[in-house]
Amino acid sequence: MWFKNLQIYRLPAPWDMDAERLEAALAPQTFQPCTSLDMQTQGWISPRENGMLVHTVNKQLLIALGTEKKLLPASVINQVAKARASEMEEQQGFKPGRKQMKEIKEQVTDELLPRAFSINRTTWAWIDPVNGWLIIDAGTAAKADEVLKLLIKGIAKLPLESLHVVQSPVAAMTEWLVEDAAPKGFTVDQDTELRASGEGKATVRYVSQTMELVDVQRHIASGKQCTRLAMTWADRISFVLTESLTIKRIAPLDVIKENTDTGSQDDDERFDSDMMLMTGELAKMLDDLVFALGGQMQPK
Repeated sequence: MWFKNLQIYRLPAPWDMDAERLEAALAPQTFQPCTSLDMQTQGWISPRENGMLVHTVNKQLLIALGTEKKLLPASVINQVAKARASEMEEQQGFKPGRKQMKEIKEQVTDELLPRAFSINRTTWAWIDPVNGWLIIDAGTAAKADEVLKLLIKGIAKLPLESLHVVQSPVAAMTEWLVEDAAPKGFTVDQDTELRASGEGKATVRYVSQTMELVDVQRHIASGKQCTRLAMTWADRISFVLTESLTIKRIAPLDVIKENTDTGSQDDDERFDSDMMLMTGELAKMLDDLVFALGGQMQPK
């Protein structure tokens, strides 16, 4: 298993939390499927389908948020409600008012909800109490917030904070391009996005194409800064760094895959081996990235 996206948060290092205590904290918010009247439900599910809400390997903790959402488009509700309103108009001789239309839509929703299809989604989170990381595999901050909201509900005084670095990712990525020199341990890859800060926010993207230094200098001179940059760490992991310090499109490279022996392992052993490898590699990569961005900014 490998996370595809990293929403990064900080915990005290080391953090006094183990699997047993975390399990007890999460248990009250265990996932429950939607009833006929629920549009959406969320709760903690077992990462390994063994009934346990916390999976641990080498002191690393893995949890998973399950989401079930009913698919009931507003267009369907409006269509049925419109037909219902037409029938009511014929019966009462005048169009339903705003309040009546609201009641009709609510009634239609209640009637259609039990027959609506459901989609299920899992959002993974990795807690590293040794090095002080909370990492959520989510492409957007909104998805990560769903995990944080439920986690804080279970752990009232969760000592969590966002990761703040000395040099902003935008300033650092722009500098790396201008100087044509990646920080130690990293290489710059071919995908790049530069955006102006003015009202128009003019944007230029290079996809699978090396950006020439003269082009970089021209765009920077016109007021653009780098907001997304594809990079590789230690020839082991490729990723895209964004302006918000979110890491996207994580991919382990061949050097990692070649060193992974899964031939003689069963599913559980393979999962634990992959988790140990992923958490170990990503923890080192995050340390190097924070260092490349000037270090973690200490609270005043």
